[in-house]
Amino acid sequence: MTDIFTITERLILRQMSEADFSDIAEMLKNPDVMYAWEYTFDDIDVLKWIKKNREYYKKYGLGYFVAVDKKTSQIIGQIALMPDIIDGIEYYEIGYILKEKFWHKGYALEGAKAMINYAFQNLSRDTVIFEIRPENTTSRKVAEKCGAVITGEFVKNVHGKNIKHLIYTVSNSVL
Repeated sequence: MTDIFTITERLILRQMSEADFSDIAEMLKNPDVMYAWEYTFDDIDVLKWIKKNREYYKKYGLGYFVAVDKKTSQIIGQIALMPDIIDGIEYYEIGYILKEKFWHKGYALEGAKAMINYAFQNLSRDTVIFEIRPENTTSRKVAEKCGAVITGEFVKNVHGKNIKHLIYTVSNSVL
């Protein structure tokens, strides 16, 4: 399977496709999952999300990857490594969106660590970041368990809303 990006102890991270629509929609249409975005997707948005990530794979070899449980073959979420620009500075960002039933099982941490290692080992990055809303304590804990610390903040426009985000940074020297 050439669509596999990386494999962890419990997960296969692979490129998403239109065939993953229902699993992706289960996450992106769930208001509990998408609360930090203050936006839930409709079917058109989900298709655009898949298309955007397919374009990222072609352009960067990165993006949001479908996270598949190795034992059950179930899609449990999405884990990302992707370039981002904040205030004119390029960063590589770690992200994760999990189906609600797979929260609090260590999957986000496992996926984030795999992406951090990939960025440091394969892309020779010195740092990677997490963009996290201040009130998203669960995501903040994941970043902190990865060794990331708050290094700044910015306001991100998400579907027409200006939303404050913290920048958590982890450097190669931490690992």
